[in-house]
Amino acid sequence: MLNIRKISAIGRTYRNLGRYRQILSVLFKYGFDEFIETLKIEQYLEVSLQMLFKKETKVPEKLSRPERVRRVLEELGPTFIKFGQVLSTRPDLIPFEYLKELAKLQDEVPSFPYAEVCAVIEKELGRPPGEVFQVFAKEPFAAASIGQAHRARLFNNDEVVVKVQRPGIHEIIETDLEIMFHLALLIERHLEEYEVQRPSLIVSVFARSIEKEINYYMEAAHIERFARQFLADQTVYVPKVYRQFTTKKVITMEYIAGIKASEIEALQQAGCDLKLIADRGAVAMMKQIFVSGFFHADPHPGNIFILPGNIICFLDFGMMGSISRRERADFSDLVMQVVRRNEKRVVDSILKITYHKDEFDRGILENDVAEFIDRYVGLPLKELEVGQIMQHLLEIAARYRLSLKPNFYLLVKSASTIESLGGMLDPDFDIIRHAEPFIKNIQLERYNPRILMGDLVESGSDLVQLFKEIPSGLRDVLSLTRQGKIKIEFEHRGLDALYQHLEQATNRVAFAIVLAAQIVGSSLIVLAGLPPKWNGIPVIGLVGFIVAGIMGFWLLISMLRHGKM
Repeated sequence: MLNIRKISAIGRTYRNLGRYRQILSVLFKYGFDEFIETLKIEQYLEVSLQMLFKKETKVPEKLSRPERVRRVLEELGPTFIKFGQVLSTRPDLIPFEYLKELAKLQDEVPSFPYAEVCAVIEKELGRPPGEVFQVFAKEPFAAASIGQAHRARLFNNDEVVVKVQRPGIHEIIETDLEIMFHLALLIERHLEEYEVQRPSLIVSVFARSIEKEINYYMEAAHIERFARQFLADQTVYVPKVYRQFTTKKVITMEYIAGIKASEIEALQQAGCDLKLIADRGAVAMMKQIFVSGFFHADPHPGNIFILPGNIICFLDFGMMGSISRRERADFSDLVMQVVRRNEKRVVDSILKITYHKDEFDRGILENDVAEFIDRYVGLPLKELEVGQIMQHLLEIAARYRLSLKPNFYLLVKSASTIESLGGMLDPDFDIIRHAEPFIKNIQLERYNPRILMGDLVESGSDLVQLFKEIPSGLRDVLSLTRQGKIKIEFEHRGLDALYQHLEQATNRVAFAIVLAAQIVGSSLIVLAGLPPKWNGIPVIGLVGFIVAGIMGFWLLISMLRHGKM
């Protein structure tokens, strides 16, 4: 398990200090020194930033800010690259120009030595590569930040690919996440404009995501589940996993000799039907999203091979997405209502698939959605780009602080990637045409008696369970009450004006009481005839009347000025 600690004085944590300084140096190098100073990091590192950066040379300022952000992430390595790739799918968090730039992030790093590969395999599988595999290539054919892949042959002559995790990558990622989390907390503390986005929560969600990616057992489980979805589909092939040669840091899979889906000339030379491939790829993606609810979240051309017979083969199952049956229905509702130009229903659908804390004007949102619909209605279907449409819709949602549920971002990203690939293969490719029967089927499915009965039984079970839990819950509440451990806090909102009026009224009453006491006291002094006197009138009583008169006029003028008479 990755461990993210809240670090109050990270400078005292030796394993983080060097890396923290390196991160700050890269930020300074790309011109983000003002950002560093705003976060007041100096007090946590217990070192002068001027001393830290005095030897650093800044890059030329001709680079745009989004470009500099991308360069920073690439230079800081695997954790930050992965984080940038996640952010590139979140238009609710960062502006569009940053999304485009972060989409260019490259996860290519030098390979690590064969000796280290042997050490990892021997530790994980209990034997060196020479005893596990009949043949094992010393040079990797692909290397990434988390691991690298080697060709190999088993003793039964099966050709396989062995992915070996980079030594020490778990510790590197954990250290980087600790620093990320600390920086996120500082951003929340010192930059109010980012407080709504909850950077610390984003880092926590990202930590859970990358934890799955560095556990090859999870990838093996993903492959097997994905394969079960297409057991009866001869147009899709899924590589076999060799569980006996798979651990948390090593995974062994069937070697696939195919052509990348983006290599158009090679596919044409092999006699492949590009239009058929585009159609099959789209149908396969629609099945994943609308039928199974478990889909490949990174289907870029490098992760899709074409086999003889125009068969689609998906690769690299480290990043997967899933949506429930209810969420699939909500998403299909959104698409259908956009097509029907019903802005009120579109807003209803948007609210179902988003989180929203802040209040907003629904009428204005409906107007924006109506303009959005008018922008695309009337265009031929083949000219409609789902990726562009959803991107525009997400931008509208972000404007109203509506945050799309995480898996819907992966869904949109996957559909957009497949749409782009389909357009490369077939200029007349229309993903909406492929999605339409699946969406209609979901719309009809909700009225299926079996589904309705299942929902009714599920709701009944939840209700029965709730009634079972009520007595024990009340018992716990009463127990805590007896122990004096229950604390109830009330938060009043919108009462500031009332408090102000009450305070003003109270002050005036007090003022009037003091005024009355002044008049009564002055009258008693005059009647008593206490010296000294002026024209036979006691001076103290006379002064008291004058002061009371001034106070009375002051109170009267104040009330008239505020219209409170």
